[in-house]
Amino acid sequence: MVSDVGMEYSLKGIVKELLSYKSGIASVLILALLIGLSVYTVVTIPPEQAIAMWRGENNMWIENPRNAAPEWITYFVHKNLPKTIKVASWDRRFGVVKAVAPIPDTTLKKIHIEVSFDYNYDDFPSEVNVFFKAKFNASKTTPLIKMYWVKPDGTKIPITEFTMRDPDQILYISVDQQIYSGLVAWLQKEKGVKPYKTVTTQEILFGKISPSMEQGKVEVEKGTYKLVVDATTYNEGDDVDLKLVVYGKIYGIAGTDHLRRPLIIALLWGTPVALAFGLTASLAISIIQLFIATISGWYAGIVDSIIQRITEIYMIIPFLPFLIMMAAFYKLDIWTILAVVIVLSIFGAGIKSTRALVMQIKEYPYVEAAKAYGASDARIITLYIIPKILPPLVPGLIGSVPGFVFLEAALSFLGLGDPYLPTWGKIINDARNNGALYKGYYYWILEPSFMLILTALAFAMLGFALDKIVNPRLREM
Repeated sequence: MVSDVGMEYSLKGIVKELLSYKSGIASVLILALLIGLSVYTVVTIPPEQAIAMWRGENNMWIENPRNAAPEWITYFVHKNLPKTIKVASWDRRFGVVKAVAPIPDTTLKKIHIEVSFDYNYDDFPSEVNVFFKAKFNASKTTPLIKMYWVKPDGTKIPITEFTMRDPDQILYISVDQQIYSGLVAWLQKEKGVKPYKTVTTQEILFGKISPSMEQGKVEVEKGTYKLVVDATTYNEGDDVDLKLVVYGKIYGIAGTDHLRRPLIIALLWGTPVALAFGLTASLAISIIQLFIATISGWYAGIVDSIIQRITEIYMIIPFLPFLIMMAAFYKLDIWTILAVVIVLSIFGAGIKSTRALVMQIKEYPYVEAAKAYGASDARIITLYIIPKILPPLVPGLIGSVPGFVFLEAALSFLGLGDPYLPTWGKIINDARNNGALYKGYYYWILEPSFMLILTALAFAMLGFALDKIVNPRLREM
């Protein structure tokens, strides 16, 4: 048992007593989870890869839905929200039909492609795009494309007709005004329905055609849909393939942001960054302050006076505005920010409280005895004083970690953090800049906020449990 500051602490005894408290067990479990996530993230997604993925290099996220909610949201809305559907003409697993018919005595070919898919969701997709993969010489006559949309009831709707400009051309069906105008004209001519101006391209393609469209009310039509493409090529070796992407409204475990990036990347990588930043800052500052305070209290006199005056100057320096100014002017990376935080904090208020302990302990009889048999100042400081004042400082060290985690998140939230590394603060900053709250993208804010709160809660509970161990007056009865 630990009854006062001067008694010895064994690691085994502290762990055993820590696990006797509910707060201690909870904090250990949460920290084990966070550390496990950190190890998994660093091993499976190296830093360079994470940065490249977060930048979205080479349009790698173009086939992801934009601002898609996480898949678990369906348990709360009680709707079968659409997931992204991808069907490629070169993938025969999905019953794709592709027929090539050369025209005799010419170099012309007719290529017929049908890609079909089942759509049984309770809401409309967010987008519909077609990604072409063609082979042709752009300096010669390029392929002519005619596209049709076939509904579950067999209704065939012409979408567009155009000549390809690029082998990797992308047709953005959802936002193409010419396609929308053509669909509206077809509805008026063939079905006698003039859709209300708020009806979208996706609602025309996936909705039941009825007079209610004129009031802006469209019901999802479930069943098997087809995209039919009739292509005409003019030269030897020409070919046309495509991938249809019907974008959903939910994606993965964490959803996506405005740039289609999976938020799970930044949520995972934010864990080791937060832990490394918080623990390193707290540990480095606490150790440096411990030695400075011990030297100040032991030597007293002019040394003590100089250290105390420097500490008082540091205490009146506006820490956060000074740090924000440096980050704004120099665009610091995460480790430079960490170094600046340590430098600005080494002469903090903790020096005064630790100095008070040193002033008390140096009057103890065993310290006087050590001086009497000729022990050096360095030996007395390192072997007799620091070991006695260290245990009471550990809870404060642990408890200060969340403050540094929130500091890094705050800088990122203000756009002053590491410009490349994905972190929790950067997610919140992106969400704020893109109006996540008033657009209803609550997950975008709640997920990184939950991770920040979970980390803070783990260290706060651990610090509280350790404080009860080293301070008997706080122990539970």
